[in-house]
Amino acid sequence: MTRFRGCIDLHSGVVKQIVGGTLSDNPTSLQTNHTSAHPSSHFATLYRTTNTTGSHVIKLGPGCDEAAELALKTWPNGLQIGGGVNADNAAAWIEKGAEKVIVTSWLFPEGQLSKGRLVELRERVGRERVVVDLSCRVTPEGRWVVAMDRWQRLTDTEVCKETLDELSEYCSEFLIHAADVEGLCRGIDEKLVEALGKWVTIPTTYAGGAKSLEDLEIVQRLSNGKVDLTYGSALDIFGGDKVKFDDCVKWNHEHS
Repeated sequence: MTRFRGCIDLHSGVVKQIVGGTLSDNPTSLQTNHTSAHPSSHFATLYRTTNTTGSHVIKLGPGCDEAAELALKTWPNGLQIGGGVNADNAAAWIEKGAEKVIVTSWLFPEGQLSKGRLVELRERVGRERVVVDLSCRVTPEGRWVVAMDRWQRLTDTEVCKETLDELSEYCSEFLIHAADVEGLCRGIDEKLVEALGKWVTIPTTYAGGAKSLEDLEIVQRLSNGKVDLTYGSALDIFGGDKVKFDDCVKWNHEHS
């Protein structure tokens, strides 16, 4: 069954909701939907007390380690951590309290998927502790291609059944942001969700564009309950006015 999963997006050390496609080395291009007055621990506590399992902390750039560690300390072994994760620091993040580590850009040196790095990471922390982030953008031809470096650079890897089958040998979950709709609250990429429902064989979370509680029902229907959903800017705890956190928690309880 499709479940709601929480997120804690960190930028410059604070909890923010941003338009994903505007992340770049140029700070003036960043579009921020919400900057929270609450520390990361506030949201970690919310997820812990409501048993919103599988939630993730994402470090969007430098200056976020302290806030990330605070969230992990608040809910030890209850949150996943991503952003700058590699084979050298993955075990350290688990020791700091991460349930799993989320890895993306490091897997793509020079924009090409490295099986050697996948093997190395699996050997360091174990397959069950690894989440592969296949956040992607749509090409003019309509293909979904993995994007790295804050979603600004396309890799050589297409999100398709062949890719997912291959990578599932090295990880226990997938996290897939639809970067082109991330932070826009204009609706999910339904074609991508439907495709993932046909392709994935391990737990998978979709993020990007969710704007109503009904999106949980849509994801469940399109993916046959095989894909989970996370909300960002639409959620009331992040300043949104479209989706109530309590309603998402209620959904989880009713569909557990």
